Amino acid sequence: MLLIPAIDLKDGRCVRLKQGDMNDSTTFGEDPAAMARRWLDAGARRLHLVDLNGAFAGKPVNEPAIKAIIKELGDEIPIQLGGGIRDLDTIERYLDDGLSYVIIGTAAVKNPGYLKDACSAFGGHIIVGLDAKDGKVATDGWSKLTGHEVIDLGKKFEDYGVEGIIYTDIGRDGMLTGINIEATVKLAQALTIPVIASGGLSDIADIERLCAVEREGVEGVICGRSIYTGALDFAAAQKRADELLAES
Repeated sequence: MLLIPAIDLKDGRCVRLKQGDMNDSTTFGEDPAAMARRWLDAGARRLHLVDLNGAFAGKPVNEPAIKAIIKELGDEIPIQLGGGIRDLDTIERYLDDGLSYVIIGTAAVKNPGYLKDACSAFGGHIIVGLDAKDGKVATDGWSKLTGHEVIDLGKKFEDYGVEGIIYTDIGRDGMLTGINIEATVKLAQALTIPVIASGGLSDIADIERLCAVEREGVEGVICGRSIYTGALDFAAAQKRADELLAES
């Protein structure tokens, strides 16, 4: 079970939002590169970055902070990034800079042809972010609910050749109310590619519940507000996940 610390970037700072609301943000650090090093030192094996300004602008905004993180970590662990990635040139530039994966969200839903082209051109590096509420996919920084079912789109994108799916329950994101295990497992069971859980991680009990369903195809979990507030000790949680894996 990969525990993946999230660094959400807004105006060059590390922040956390509640339910994707840009007006409801808490700043947790002024130095994104130092924050990245903190999580690496705590035992992180992958890092999750989000360009929040980019997600709303539809184009990269926090590139200086992203490049600083890449420079700080080098190739020590894979780094994945989402937010404002709307064209192949942007993907190519980010991969050339040293990112391992780019996450396509809104653009995948609105322009499936672009996603197909991205998978063809950059196979092995494309992850799709499916953000949903009550099983329906949301786009545009979660501001618009579509009529698309999560599982239907997941199957479609799997056929395109995406590397994995990050599934976020937007009703829980940033609320520390617990991962939506049932919906995450349901999606993972419908696919053969890995699913990464996101939204609402609150405590070690969530980690234990996720480890129990890892065999269903749930590869990891994005760790956000809980590790910044101290509700979850990241290093202890990753150690516990490793112990459970060894026991199983």
